[in-house]
Amino acid sequence: MSTTTDVPARSATPGVAGLARWRAITAIGISRGWLEYLRSFANRQDALNYFGISGLFLVAAYALRDSRVPGTDIGFGSVFVAGVIGFVVAMGGIVTVAQVLSAEREDGTLLRAKALPLGIPSYLVAKGVHTLLITLTNVAIILVPSLLLFDSVGLRDVAAGATLLAVVLAGLLATVPIGAVLGASITSSRAATGIMMIPIMAISLVSGFFSPIAAMPEWAQWIAQVFPVYWVGLGTRSALLPDSMLGAELDQSWRPLEMYGVLGVWAVIGLVLAPLCLRRMARRQSGSRLAQDRERVLNNT
Repeated sequence: MSTTTDVPARSATPGVAGLARWRAITAIGISRGWLEYLRSFANRQDALNYFGISGLFLVAAYALRDSRVPGTDIGFGSVFVAGVIGFVVAMGGIVTVAQVLSAEREDGTLLRAKALPLGIPSYLVAKGVHTLLITLTNVAIILVPSLLLFDSVGLRDVAAGATLLAVVLAGLLATVPIGAVLGASITSSRAATGIMMIPIMAISLVSGFFSPIAAMPEWAQWIAQVFPVYWVGLGTRSALLPDSMLGAELDQSWRPLEMYGVLGVWAVIGLVLAPLCLRRMARRQSGSRLAQDRERVLNNT
């Protein structure tokens, strides 16, 4: 009796087993990501990154509060804050993810994950959850005081709040895969910082984060619009600043369709390339490779 009833159950298991596998991966990844997030508050360096750097941004914005954007009654401090929030989202997706992947490849975390059942997929889900929570925390640390300090910064209605959340999620979806590709491709966590920061900071400077993009040279405007960094910043400005700021934007519009379109294209490109690069990185991980990476790090110190 038992053998005859087991046959149809087994024949029906592939789809069910696949669904159960992804449920397990998601559950494990969310749990690990949440634990990593909680533990980060006990880490002095992480706490400094959360509160110290965000505090410096706020101090800089407050110092600019009395300066006005030409042609508007909006202070540069308000524009700076709205741009910084977009900057935090983009940097969290690209730089933080790349640095974490490079560092955890060198310290053996990735190799240990590879040895566990569902290890690599759940590891990647955990990194995504951790990045999302960290980014939302950084956004909140900057946004909440800014709502009290700057008259022009605000979530005017429910739609503005929904726009901000949608931009954060779309921005991470577009930038996290880029960070994963870079982290899987760069051989050293120390090199990751140097290689990425200079071009990303250059792109950020012409993307309207810290000054109106309409004041930039035309060639810089075209370069900025190629990358997701500009569009994330445009989205956060559209959610947090009044429409009187449109005079400082390209085409005097928030361009929501173009924004989500470009971020969507980058998300598709990243989601195609990232799994290929990550699988390649995971295949190359071994005990001997880890020893070589550690020896290289020691030789460079």
